[in-house]
Amino acid sequence: MSDRKRSTVLALACALAGSAVLLAAPAAHADVVDVQYDCKTPIGDKSAVSPIDIKAVKEGDGYKLTMSFQKGVSSSPIELGKGAMTPSAVIQTDGAEKAAVPVSGPPNSEAVPANTPIKISDLSGTYTPKQSGKVTFTAGVLTIKAMGTTTTCTPGNSPKPSLELQVTGAAGAQDPAPPTGDTLPQTGPADSALALGTLGATVLLSGAAGTLWLTRRGRRIQQTRP
Repeated sequence: MSDRKRSTVLALACALAGSAVLLAAPAAHADVVDVQYDCKTPIGDKSAVSPIDIKAVKEGDGYKLTMSFQKGVSSSPIELGKGAMTPSAVIQTDGAEKAAVPVSGPPNSEAVPANTPIKISDLSGTYTPKQSGKVTFTAGVLTIKAMGTTTTCTPGNSPKPSLELQVTGAAGAQDPAPPTGDTLPQTGPADSALALGTLGATVLLSGAAGTLWLTRRGRRIQQTRP
């Protein structure tokens, strides 16, 4: 094969492989959505809006979800030292399957000055679908724990989904394992089948024993005749 033909074949193979990857990739639609969080804090009620982005990456039978906050949603009257605040949240799914997916993130990597909006780190978690179909992902309740206190922030503006994804349910998540051919059910008519099988085997053995006894008796009679 000439170098030109070899190059043409290689380019065609790469193009086909690229098309296959595009076809195999799950259809997804993502938006950055403004979420108005109404927060119950130790010093009273607070409210703030933060654009929320949710991304999904296929991992095995599930999807790794990452929830990103572009603005802080709460503040502290005193400085929060490094590692003093830990965030977590819930992502609500709808569509082919309704679920509440917990996501969490690391403590703050830097000190947060007093009366400064708290920047929430990226929160991540794993979603393993049981059903196949189109699923939407929407920001849910955010929880901030800091210095022995808990702040709960609830979306107050009924935000629209940040992500819409075509998912595939985990293999075998819904279907029970079928019985194997070597295993007989243990209830109902199956017990009769097992009993009949045992009875048949007993009759077969009895018949064989009777034939053997008749054969031996016939030989004894022949041996005793003059």
